[in-house]
Amino acid sequence: MKKLKLYITSSLDGFIAPPDGDMDWLINTPRPSTEDYRNFFDSVDAVIMGGNTYREMCCMDILWPYKDKIVYVVTRHPIMMKEGVNFITENAVETISQLKKENGKDIWLVGGAELISLLLDNDLIDEMIITTIPVTLEKGISLFPNKLNETNWALNENMTYNNNAVRKTYQFVQ
Repeated sequence: MKKLKLYITSSLDGFIAPPDGDMDWLINTPRPSTEDYRNFFDSVDAVIMGGNTYREMCCMDILWPYKDKIVYVVTRHPIMMKEGVNFITENAVETISQLKKENGKDIWLVGGAELISLLLDNDLIDEMIITTIPVTLEKGISLFPNKLNETNWALNENMTYNNNAVRKTYQFVQ
């Protein structure tokens, strides 16, 4: 059975993007180790993201980073079709629950604050790897925008990088 892992970057004040959703703030911020990222990237064969995250990534001036992964976008309105991208337009909880039952590597939950909240509230996220970058955005899209159901998490790893970014890994405790 696959694990669903949230691997995401947050500002020091808990935002994953400014109010307009633009992800350019990540381009010039300190990054954790390339080796750590590569190890994580190689451990997954599928990626799940929300529609807003997908649209922002499509508009960024970057090469599509998930060409070797199966990509699922949870959205009400599929747009900007790409090869290898599958849209989940209904029954997201059930569909993602089924994806976790498939054989293969783990699944990366890239982002989308609403999607994160939905999957947390349905106990579908097995691990959260949150890298906090020491910058403040002052306002924006909160990592956890909705009041979540109470769940328990165990801190599994706490790593500080030379650039003062901190990565914490939490495991879901049932």
